[in-house]
Amino acid sequence: MMAKNATLSGGVLKKVILSYTYLAIWIVLSGTVIVYNKYILDKKLYDWPFPISLTMIHMGFCSSLAFFLVRILKFVELFTLSRRVYFTCVLPIGALYSLSLWLSNSAYIYLSVSFIQMLKALMPVAVYTIGILLKKESFKKSTMCNMLAISIGVAIAAYGESKFDSFGVSLQLLSVLVEATRLVLIQILLNSKGIKLNPIATLYYVAPSCFVFLSIPWVFVELPVFKERGFGLDFDFMVFGTNCLCAFALNLAVFLVVGNTSALTMNIGGVVKDWLLIAFSWSVIKDSVTPLNLVGYGLAFLGVAYYNHQKLQTLKAKEAEKKCQLQQDDEEEGGGLLLTEREQNGTGEKGDSQY
Repeated sequence: MMAKNATLSGGVLKKVILSYTYLAIWIVLSGTVIVYNKYILDKKLYDWPFPISLTMIHMGFCSSLAFFLVRILKFVELFTLSRRVYFTCVLPIGALYSLSLWLSNSAYIYLSVSFIQMLKALMPVAVYTIGILLKKESFKKSTMCNMLAISIGVAIAAYGESKFDSFGVSLQLLSVLVEATRLVLIQILLNSKGIKLNPIATLYYVAPSCFVFLSIPWVFVELPVFKERGFGLDFDFMVFGTNCLCAFALNLAVFLVVGNTSALTMNIGGVVKDWLLIAFSWSVIKDSVTPLNLVGYGLAFLGVAYYNHQKLQTLKAKEAEKKCQLQQDDEEEGGGLLLTEREQNGTGEKGDSQY
């Protein structure tokens, strides 16, 4: 018995270590992609300020690799989608995803990495608000007060930002709003129909549509600048190739983390990643982080942590309710089987006592 318990505890420990290893890899890769994109787009660093082109390069590269993994290597099982589902569900989500990536990458030209991470703390606020508008979430005063606290924290952080750029902030806030809308639509259009795509399958279906959607503004916004400056001749395959590999590796890491941990663990990992990026931005990139920035983001962080705690309690309550329902169903089925046996034998308690 002791050996069995030791084996079980060893297995659990191994699973925990593996899960947090995947989480650490995801944190490192996510931070790497963010810093790398900032390096490429910032006019003071690599000075290649073409966010639409960079996003299109990512989508083209990810589409090709996803096709290779799904169709050639059969790395993941593909959920076949009908044309109707693709055009009514996947394409709108792809359009929002491309717009979100374009706006968020554009913000790196004007804002620091640390300040962008602080603004991203508004994501739960946007998701909850849009969820209420689309009748996916129910209005609760306590949750709304929590959302208000997060918003106030981010506002304080913005007020304390030494290099505040209103256009950059507008881009990032629009990106948060579009991304939140995309997340809610995924629940409404896909998850409600039992369609759950892993990150590789998502790239297989969504990345090509993102590339097409992005090509429309690219023709009018960035192509004329490319022609004027002749930047196409200076394309560095080493820089952009490694950048694309990091972006794709991040999607693989998401696949591993989602498959081996919970959504809550990933949210907590995201908060850890934000703090690490703020520290990295301040210490290595030398971005200015003021005390008021930290106070404001600290308040927003507490609000996000409490929101995640509420979500965890809700999930636990739902799981407990499901277990109770399953137990009741099992008991009813067991009772029905016992009654059927007695009816078939033509005996009851009194019949049993005759023998």
